[in-house]
Amino acid sequence: MAPRLKLRDIAFFERPVQFARPFRFGAITINATPQLFVRVEIEVEGKSKVEGTAVGASAELLVPKWFDKRPELSPAQTVDELRRALEIARGLYLARTGFLTAFDLHASCIGAQVATCAKKNIPALAAAYGPAEIDKAVLDALLRAAETNFFDGMAGNIAGIDARLSPDLKETDIAQFLAGREPLARVAIRHTIGLDDTVEGEGGVADALENAGARYFKLKLSGDPAADAARLERIGRELDTLGHEYKVTLDANEQYADLAALQALIDRLDRDPALRPISSRLLYVEQPMPRDITRQSPLGSLAARGFIIDEADDSYDAFPAARALGYRGISSKSCKGLYKSIVNATRSAKWSVGGEKFFVTGEDLTCQAGLAVQQDVALGALIGITHAERNGHHYVDGFGETPAAEAQAFAHAHPDLYADAGQGIRLKIHSGDLVTGSLNATGFATSVHPDWSALAPLEQPKSLWEKSA
Repeated sequence: MAPRLKLRDIAFFERPVQFARPFRFGAITINATPQLFVRVEIEVEGKSKVEGTAVGASAELLVPKWFDKRPELSPAQTVDELRRALEIARGLYLARTGFLTAFDLHASCIGAQVATCAKKNIPALAAAYGPAEIDKAVLDALLRAAETNFFDGMAGNIAGIDARLSPDLKETDIAQFLAGREPLARVAIRHTIGLDDTVEGEGGVADALENAGARYFKLKLSGDPAADAARLERIGRELDTLGHEYKVTLDANEQYADLAALQALIDRLDRDPALRPISSRLLYVEQPMPRDITRQSPLGSLAARGFIIDEADDSYDAFPAARALGYRGISSKSCKGLYKSIVNATRSAKWSVGGEKFFVTGEDLTCQAGLAVQQDVALGALIGITHAERNGHHYVDGFGETPAAEAQAFAHAHPDLYADAGQGIRLKIHSGDLVTGSLNATGFATSVHPDWSALAPLEQPKSLWEKSA
């Protein structure tokens, strides 16, 4: 039986993160954004005040214009939405004053979170950010109190995940899925090529110093079929000079207006010999159309290419709904909720038994070196994601503005994940892979926590955007 806990405190902090190069995806270019840090304190039922009290932590970038792409909102306003979602979630979670399992806590709050945020004109994807970050910190604390690591703890379902939010599953489906996991020892990076990134020559997609020896590449799309095809042709020529086999995925971040525009791109991929280096190695296409159009548009014959949803994944029933439209996959992102990732991985395994292939992918928008990347890598290694987008090492200079002592503490505790090659401590990539050995530490994939004294409190949201009466 899963242990029960009671929350004593939830605190939010943030730290500025300056990007080493612009990151352009969809309609936004990011040069800097804050990183959130969450600190929780819990008490575990049946243990003494000393033994049963533990502190947990999580972290994630506060990314603008991804959770909410409405054109009338500025990037800063969409970051404030995430701050507001965090504050609402904090109130809901702390209002649960009894002892609950970790999943009880999540399940009892997520519906109220989405509903409360909706009244403040915050969409469901942004609303879920608050619980997602608190849940990771709570799980970290629980694992520390139990003196066990993430992989062993989840194999025994220490969080008490059940099927109340996914009635298409049985509780035994989830328990059996978790019990049968063999965590991956290595997870390949999928190197992101943003819309403003260099394609040819030094610093380009085939530069080993730039791509860290990656065998998987994620190529951003602009939503213009002709422009995207021309750029993919250039990228394909470069990738063919790598000297080793590679695979690619495409991500439009909702920029393709409708099925007709999407069909135009797929027709080019299917018929243009110049695009063969890309089309012959294409694994799937990620979130091509806006989330509202996605929900109304069956893929039909396009489904043969393999599509996944990402921004359209804003609820526990999003994957079954997408499956009915012809989608075969869904992304796992810590910022959308670790429990939903586990539920969707369970679904994927169950649905694939019949012969059709369904899958969960690893897509990283928000993970920087330290807590965020470690917890997301561990989640992917648990549910069997063999390669995952990792852009933190690419767009941010190592640990960025993290104090040197804090970065060194992470490197000392996790020497298989970080190294200093003379340019500061950075993610350590082994022939295109991350290794997961040190993520077996007590707690949620980390032996150390941030230097809380070096963090600023979370900024208060500057304004609300209430629905008009």
